Amino acid sequence: MANRQIDFENLTMKEILIALRRLGGPVTRREICSDIRDNSLALSEREVDKVKVSKKTGNKYKPFDYTLNYAVIYLIRTGFLIEDGHQVELAEKGRKVNLDTFDAKKDVRPFLEDNHSQELKKKNLAEIDSTKVSTDEDAKEDQWRQDLLEALINMNPKKFELFCRGLLTKMGIDVDDTIGVNYVADGGIDGFGYVRSNDYRTTRVALQAKRWQTNVSASEIDKFRGAMDKYNAEFGIFITSSDFTRGAIKTARQGTRIITLINGDEICDLVAKYNYYVEPITTYRLKSFYTDKD
Repeated sequence: MANRQIDFENLTMKEILIALRRLGGPVTRREICSDIRDNSLALSEREVDKVKVSKKTGNKYKPFDYTLNYAVIYLIRTGFLIEDGHQVELAEKGRKVNLDTFDAKKDVRPFLEDNHSQELKKKNLAEIDSTKVSTDEDAKEDQWRQDLLEALINMNPKKFELFCRGLLTKMGIDVDDTIGVNYVADGGIDGFGYVRSNDYRTTRVALQAKRWQTNVSASEIDKFRGAMDKYNAEFGIFITSSDFTRGAIKTARQGTRIITLINGDEICDLVAKYNYYVEPITTYRLKSFYTDKD
């Protein structure tokens, strides 16, 4: 089991470097995770999205989040990445490394495990332990996101429709009340609206929101294109409280009319951006100056 986890971490390290090449930087761990989930050829959606229940607390968690964090700290410790607060980016070593020949087993592991300095080895372990603490702190900070998405799932149809109308308005969409935003039987809404650009050009947009717990598939995107045709919409926005499969993402990007996809994480980002029925709370985290022994 230990060897299997090490192999998985090694693979994740390479996928992190590949993701950062795509994303540029600096980016958050969540953005790296999302990119790997949507684009990785080596790691599947199932591996990234897998959820377990803690035997101690009964809380749900994603094992990949911990794997990702450990892999990030290994890459930082060996000079491939630079960390600044909650964001990481490629260091010069990471930018120059040949990803075709990169092998974490030989390019990273030896510098973590075979170091003859006990003091340095202890420091490595301390940093890895601190990553788990950081992960737990991030989970606490993100609790409001989980609470929000659960609240959306449990909303009655009228309240969910109100939420969607308000958020779409904040996004600059003028919802058409004659065609409307209407609740549909599968737990979502359909609608139509208009977006006015800075050059005074008005664009027709078809809208769909699904408060699902399962991921939206490519077939649902195809169905939505049919709704776009019905309203003669120039583009579409598909919102879900869950996420989209890789097939759905690919399908949304095909054709002459691109469909904008907004998943649960992005709903939370929009709610925070517009302070939509949320109140920001400012707090502080002590830097290592206060916790270092020397």
